[in-house]
Amino acid sequence: MIVPLFKKNNSLFPSLPHPLLRVTVVIPVKNEAECIIDTLDALRMQSDPSGNQLDSHRFEVLVLANNCTDETFKICETYQLAFPDFAFQVAEITFKGDDAHIGTARRLLMDCAYQRLIQVAGNRGIIVSTDGDSQADPTWLYHILAEMENGVDVVGGRILPRDTPEQSKLHHLRDVTYRLFSSRLESVLDPCISNPWPRHFQCYGPSLAVTCEIYDRSGRLPAIPYLEDEEFRKRLKRVDAKFRHSPNVKIYTSSRLNGRVEFGFSVQLQQWQDMSVKGDQQLVESLETLIFKLSTKNSLRKLWISRKQCAAFHAELNTLAAALSIDFQALKLAVQNNQYFESLWEQIEEHLLSSGHTQIIMEPISKAIASVRQYFSKAIFQPEPNTMGMNESDEMQSIAV
Repeated sequence: MIVPLFKKNNSLFPSLPHPLLRVTVVIPVKNEAECIIDTLDALRMQSDPSGNQLDSHRFEVLVLANNCTDETFKICETYQLAFPDFAFQVAEITFKGDDAHIGTARRLLMDCAYQRLIQVAGNRGIIVSTDGDSQADPTWLYHILAEMENGVDVVGGRILPRDTPEQSKLHHLRDVTYRLFSSRLESVLDPCISNPWPRHFQCYGPSLAVTCEIYDRSGRLPAIPYLEDEEFRKRLKRVDAKFRHSPNVKIYTSSRLNGRVEFGFSVQLQQWQDMSVKGDQQLVESLETLIFKLSTKNSLRKLWISRKQCAAFHAELNTLAAALSIDFQALKLAVQNNQYFESLWEQIEEHLLSSGHTQIIMEPISKAIASVRQYFSKAIFQPEPNTMGMNESDEMQSIAV
């Protein structure tokens, strides 16, 4: 059972959850006076694809205004009074010292959401995270609910930045293209039933939904100063959470350069701007490296699932150990002792990187994209129609964060 981050968190949002509550959206905000009304409007007007508004009793919104020096909290209070039928609560808090960061705020909110949902929705209650500078697509919650109905544990949404700075656009586009091609390659070489193509690659704070059960099992979101959502994603992977990177779940966010954390999308945009000035390129794993890792991962997954102590099992495991440059007995023990496959694979990846494995080849991203594009264009490989628009279109230019 979840242990609250702070004893006071039960008093932050004192009203009882509605018996029909299924989804709690949490928004940590700091000085978002310019954006918060748009964020709340988008959530209040959530609908199904036909335009019918969602049942207001099925979802609620919790905003935590933390360490604000602007009018964010007052704006939220006014909004609450203006729309009394909107299941929206806002609280204000000041974190001090080492606790004063986004990780503390998001974790506290998610703990609150868990405690509220578990009372009425149980383990399949859905905690949804977003940010104060992000506006949900009109059917954002509808599609999250629809994906969760298929039995997944985690739904990552597409995060679409607005007005990407000109000097960052080329690097942003390349990053998006490479990541989407890599995800497509993974869907072929290491397919996942719960996360079929078409899909994307994102699972970050502005659009991240988890069940109460997986939130508890993963050990909760870590209260760290930045990249708390990325570390949480790793925790979810380590317990073999069923992910769905749904192209239907979309949210729009700012491309501001003055971010609220030490490292985030704003810092990445700045780095891409610097690369443009210097004429540098991002280095990524080559096509050959991706194929090696994904094919090996799939083979290891099959052995881990079976774990049959027989001659054929040992022969295949020995072949994989040689390919990975790992001692056979060490790999055998790792396969036998890891309860979760993704936890095992994380250890394998760390070994590949730290050992300088010959199959790990880094190259300029433009070269890698050209190679992967050629791979998919071969006549002998005919993938299903690509509904994600895998080309250098304006939409592709704004998919990644």
